[in-house]
Amino acid sequence: MKRDFIELLDITPEELHELINRAIALKKGVDRNKCPLIGKSVGLFFEKASTRTRVSFESALYQLGANSIFLSPGEIQLGRGETVADTARTLSLYLDGMIIRTFGHARLKEFASCSSIPVINALTDTHHPCQALADLMTIYEKKGRLEGVNVAYIGDGNNVANSLMEGAALAGMNISLACPEGFEPDPLVLEKVRETAKGDILVLREPKEAAGRADVIYTDVWVSMGQENGGEERKKRFAGYQINEALLACARKDVIVMHCLPAHRGEEITSGVIDGPNSVVFEQAGNRLHTGKALLEKLLSL
Repeated sequence: MKRDFIELLDITPEELHELINRAIALKKGVDRNKCPLIGKSVGLFFEKASTRTRVSFESALYQLGANSIFLSPGEIQLGRGETVADTARTLSLYLDGMIIRTFGHARLKEFASCSSIPVINALTDTHHPCQALADLMTIYEKKGRLEGVNVAYIGDGNNVANSLMEGAALAGMNISLACPEGFEPDPLVLEKVRETAKGDILVLREPKEAAGRADVIYTDVWVSMGQENGGEERKKRFAGYQINEALLACARKDVIVMHCLPAHRGEEITSGVIDGPNSVVFEQAGNRLHTGKALLEKLLSL
């Protein structure tokens, strides 16, 4: 039976730890010369621009022995009016899996429901589970555990924040999200997470309050893809939510700083922090490759 990875809560806590441990092993070079997915082909359909997600998945597929086929809206009939259902059914006849980066979350779920092959969410407006998987791997590497770790997310309660909350619920972490009024995480995701979480899930206003007990401080851009209109107004609303040296001083001395990238330096985070000794931002980015490999191996080897 096929498995999809649409939201982080599609997996169990046990599977989360299994994926993280496998990613760490792959990072260390275990099974470097094995190609468990040889002979398989995977489509990458991206309606949004991408650097880390696309390159890490294409590299992961190559290293696992699979063939990747990149598809853009202008290159397939879905971009000219073919239905999602017809596209999903057709591509299922040619491919062994699909990786999709799109806008509406419902569009992705419709594709997955009509597809007979595994579908991986490479980002929607509501969720970014592959990013959260790499985030959790990074926290585990740096802190030696996940359960009980205190995460402070500062800024826009966007898709990254939603998936990070789900990760906290699965792993037993505590997460405090400091967001301006009107920019909180998705209420449906928040409700679902609070039903399953072992740790605290708090939504706050003050960044310093969130950072005060933090083992991890995390942020993302204030203006995401598709939000460029009205971007200057958003930046005004987020004044005071920057990750800078003053905010970092409120946290524990061994706090790690995370950002999913791309970063708008001087807006949501200063260069001094992102390049500073507490930053694990580029290790975090590198882990996208290893968690991607672990996920593909699990879903496509079924």
